[in-house]
Amino acid sequence: MSDIILGISAFYHDSAAAVISDGEIIAAAHEERFTRKKHDSGFPHNAAKYVLEEAGVSPERIKLVSFYDKPYIKFERLLETYHAFAPKGLKSFSSAIPVWIKEKLFMKKMLAEELERLGVGHVPVQFPEHHLSHAASAFYPSPFAESAILTIDGVGEWATATIGYGEGKNIKILKELDFPHSLGLLYSAFTYYCGFKVNSGEYKLMGLAPYGHPNSQKVEEYKQKIVDQLVDIREDGSILLNMDYFNFATGLTMTNDPQWEKLFGIKRREMESQLTQDYMDMSLAIQQITEDIVIGMARTAKNLTGSEYLVLAGGVALNCVANGKLLRTGLFSDIWIQPAAGDAGGALGAALASWHISLGRERKVNTDPDNMQGSLLGPSYSDNDIERVIRKYQGKAEHFSDFDALTKKTAALLAEGNVVGWFQGRMEYGPRALGNRSILGDPRNAEMQKKLNLKIKYREGFRPFAPSVLEEDISEFFDLDRPSPYMLLVAQVNDSRLNPLPENYDSMPMMDRLYHLRSDVPSITHIDFSARIQSVRKETNPRYWQIINEFKKLTGYGVVVNTSFNVRGEPIVCTPDDAYRCFMRTEMDYLVIGDFFFAKSDQPAIDLKEKFDGD
Repeated sequence: MSDIILGISAFYHDSAAAVISDGEIIAAAHEERFTRKKHDSGFPHNAAKYVLEEAGVSPERIKLVSFYDKPYIKFERLLETYHAFAPKGLKSFSSAIPVWIKEKLFMKKMLAEELERLGVGHVPVQFPEHHLSHAASAFYPSPFAESAILTIDGVGEWATATIGYGEGKNIKILKELDFPHSLGLLYSAFTYYCGFKVNSGEYKLMGLAPYGHPNSQKVEEYKQKIVDQLVDIREDGSILLNMDYFNFATGLTMTNDPQWEKLFGIKRREMESQLTQDYMDMSLAIQQITEDIVIGMARTAKNLTGSEYLVLAGGVALNCVANGKLLRTGLFSDIWIQPAAGDAGGALGAALASWHISLGRERKVNTDPDNMQGSLLGPSYSDNDIERVIRKYQGKAEHFSDFDALTKKTAALLAEGNVVGWFQGRMEYGPRALGNRSILGDPRNAEMQKKLNLKIKYREGFRPFAPSVLEEDISEFFDLDRPSPYMLLVAQVNDSRLNPLPENYDSMPMMDRLYHLRSDVPSITHIDFSARIQSVRKETNPRYWQIINEFKKLTGYGVVVNTSFNVRGEPIVCTPDDAYRCFMRTEMDYLVIGDFFFAKSDQPAIDLKEKFDGD
């Protein structure tokens, strides 16, 4: 009988559950996808119930539960931090400590109660350290028999970054950086000061950075002020923050706003207010410094381990621009990044750490391409589930018994400039839609970025879109010599595809640069001529590969625009019901769910607010 381990991450943000059976990854999912509450931090009842059902096991068959960090050590860090900064932080202390004493200090008891509700009673619970969970999530599914390991995030218990080494079933942590000195929190502080939401807006800051004027005096001034006043960057990539400028340790905000205003000469931007060039230049400055720090840490990892390979996890590992630059340094022969690099991935990492480290079980390495199965680890739905949605909304759909015919029709509609919701198979684990819960468009269409941002996603117009490209066609479009299956590497669009630029391009106003026709694939070419690439492998995701290949047969381009199937402020869709509702609430033209094809013009009007209170 198989040994089943349930991994859990919860109570901070991005709760998730994962199940492994004899070390094999069976299922993993974010709680937010089921509750429809973005970054849901509650106990992942729905996700846990799903992964156990997917594994086909009853709760009593679980060997152990593994929780992704050590709450008592985290509480110790909280107390010591307040003590160190006293008398600062009284207001924060007064709000945080009662919650910890009432709930989180008794985490083990609370977990036992929540697991009892799941039917998982009297099962041993283990608590790997937060960054060990990250390290395990990166190393064990990777295609490397041994590798250096780099984890970087905001903070776990004490650690904010670690360097380790993985070999076989073993992981050894060699070096760590401790709170409050954190690259993740430094980046989040700039996210906050530039008017975006912490723990969800960091990718917006990364997307805004290319609008900064490269090599300009203002960007260089910002960078100099950051390294002179905010952060001391050491030769080994470790950092020391000047806590006079930060408020996150004991306060209710990220930054000491008066100090920042005095230093940078601009006020903190209010959310949703106009974006001026100052904030674009500030974004570029901190992005470049972040890249330098990541590369510095990676160089130390190389020196400490001597490995030719590197794996990455932690929230900062989602900074795909930094990842791309790290790859291009040539420090390592190859790197692999956990697609669920943030806290949600800790659920999987905790389970794997318990299996390999606590239980001492040997590791099987899958080198082609990894053990994450394309990160397609969430629920799938049957024709009956789809037909139930059609009946519920009295909708109309055409069923295709021939998938080839469905892809030919869909590809033709994409080539005509239509936007198609694409819902297939198992849902993605991690923050990126990888072709099973995606919205697709034609990358050649100069208006596609504007249409997707403003009429489909209802989000900021500056936000870039990613390409999904046939793995065998990567080099035809991008300066990248290897697969990028999880949309976690940024590379340049090939020079041969770029259009001539005006001499004043770098100093043009934001919107003029945004809508300038930069290449023959303008909708996926960011203003710095880069793209966040997802390569699609036929063996990993045959249906997604097929729709892109049909598009290539029609157009000569084996690449499509891929953005996550959701609107701003909502999680990626999980069920056919979620997909249909999203389709009807936007100006999406067509929807494909499994083998069913929906045309917007065929659907009856429905009052979504009446049917779904509070949506």
